Amino acid sequence: MGRIIAIVNQKGGVGKTTTAVNLSACLGEFKQKVLLIDLDPQSNTTSGVGIDKYKVTEGIYKAIIGHHPLIGVIMHTEFKNLDVIPSTPDLAGAEVELLEIENRHNRLREEIIPLKEKYDFIIIDCPPALGQLTMNALSASDSVLVPIQCDYYALEGLIQLMKTIELVQRQMNTALEIEGMVMTMGDLRTNLARQVIEDVKNHFGDKMFKTVILRNITLSEAPGFGKPIIYYDINSQGSKDYLSLAREVITKNKETESGKESAWERVGSDNPASG
Repeated sequence: MGRIIAIVNQKGGVGKTTTAVNLSACLGEFKQKVLLIDLDPQSNTTSGVGIDKYKVTEGIYKAIIGHHPLIGVIMHTEFKNLDVIPSTPDLAGAEVELLEIENRHNRLREEIIPLKEKYDFIIIDCPPALGQLTMNALSASDSVLVPIQCDYYALEGLIQLMKTIELVQRQMNTALEIEGMVMTMGDLRTNLARQVIEDVKNHFGDKMFKTVILRNITLSEAPGFGKPIIYYDINSQGSKDYLSLAREVITKNKETESGKESAWERVGSDNPASG
């Protein structure tokens, strides 16, 4: 059975979509079969894997609002072991439309369960808000991965997010877990970044991934070419960091099959921010 991971942070600009796209691609490079779901009306995850959102006729909106089977809106990408369910502009109205639907918080869950046997990982990129779409993702997921930017306001809003997760655990999804917190946009040359990382570690302990996603210009460039970082520049720091994160996620959830060649083995396992 596959593991469903929602990537959530109601604060924008923390590397949520960057993490969704690149973690998914790196898991695929490790020969994990991955389904990436774009649940953000901005559709940046969709364009980040080379799909024109304006040319997509069927996406996640139809599955949530129109009771259209998820399997019918899956698109294959050009990237190894990576499929995607795209977002389309009409998803912007889903927050309001869901209010009128019975059992609205479980619409995604009802559709996603049959896909767990087809994929090793299902990654959901959530919108930067704790609205109906995010609640659907939390209800459907096995765990939550939270990207946290290495800045002064890193912990801002996280208390509310944790309260929301606890609410979902009590009322909708008792099995929901914290996959982990991952620090993003780090510059370890600064005292601020190192202090923020230490503060988050003090708050969340072993729930914090060892990998830190360092600030890297290629991570900003890759989406413009519709490519995950490992397909844009395999030798970049961004590639090494997200391969490191993917390895942690796999190790956490299952033993990696022996003898599999991966990008990790080609570029090495050292992340200067880990350990």
